[in-house]
Amino acid sequence: MSSESSPFKYFISGGFGGVCTVIVGHPFDTIKVRLQTMPQPTNGLPPLYKGTLDCALKTVKNEGFRGFYKGMGAPIAGVAPIFAISFFGFGVGKKLQQSKPEDVLTKPQLFYAGAFSGVFTTIIMAPGERIKCLLQVQQDSTGPKKYSGPRDVVRKLYKEGGIRSIYKGTVATLLRDVPASGMYFMTYEWIQELLKPDGATEVSTLSTVFAGGMAGVFNWLIGMPADVLKSRLQTAPEGTYPGGIKQVFGELIRQEGVTALYKGCAPVMMRAFPANAACFIGFEFCMKVLKWLLPNS
Repeated sequence: MSSESSPFKYFISGGFGGVCTVIVGHPFDTIKVRLQTMPQPTNGLPPLYKGTLDCALKTVKNEGFRGFYKGMGAPIAGVAPIFAISFFGFGVGKKLQQSKPEDVLTKPQLFYAGAFSGVFTTIIMAPGERIKCLLQVQQDSTGPKKYSGPRDVVRKLYKEGGIRSIYKGTVATLLRDVPASGMYFMTYEWIQELLKPDGATEVSTLSTVFAGGMAGVFNWLIGMPADVLKSRLQTAPEGTYPGGIKQVFGELIRQEGVTALYKGCAPVMMRAFPANAACFIGFEFCMKVLKWLLPNS
């Protein structure tokens, strides 16, 4: 990413990259949430899903391939502004640490700029994640479906608990996105720097794919534990966890152990590389178009 690009261009290009991310990555996200939130087996019964492949096969068998895209309405509606704000926040975070536009930031400064962007996105991300997770997991429950779509989720959540219910899991989202976003942007810039040939001003498309994919992998290595806690908290019935994320954490560790903090890790990592490679390809393409259309802004 160019240090001289305006936050406005980061905003537009980030939004386009975000749409690319959801189209490629949502099926893996559906599997991740279902693995994270499946009920604990009782009375010697087998678990609902044996693992990533079993979850994928049962989804296809019971719902067809469309089942992988359950709940995609919420992220598609929110992803453009979420990624736009994320990349905008990163652009602002960079500029706040530069005395002049051409200044090259250190790796810790890139991390701080990325972490700054994570704060920006939470206000949109938290309710979008809540809606998405509830729609993704209701297929696993018995009886009639509670929600018919994203709008119905919002209406019923508001009726049950007001705006606080819609924003349930905000702290968990913040704990996930601030450090993970810092790692995300720092990793991308660092790998691009490593892959850029001496004297070159731009990296190849293949280098962008690799840097973007690895940024996604490192993002989730940092953010996965908080994401598991967030999914549990956001899909639990109202009143289940009056103590919030701290209570979720204590119960999870007590009942399932530390390894449960990485439940759903396989589909996340399978998704992370292609989805984020798509994101940065979309971002860099859009950035080039904007630089051509608006060279002085």
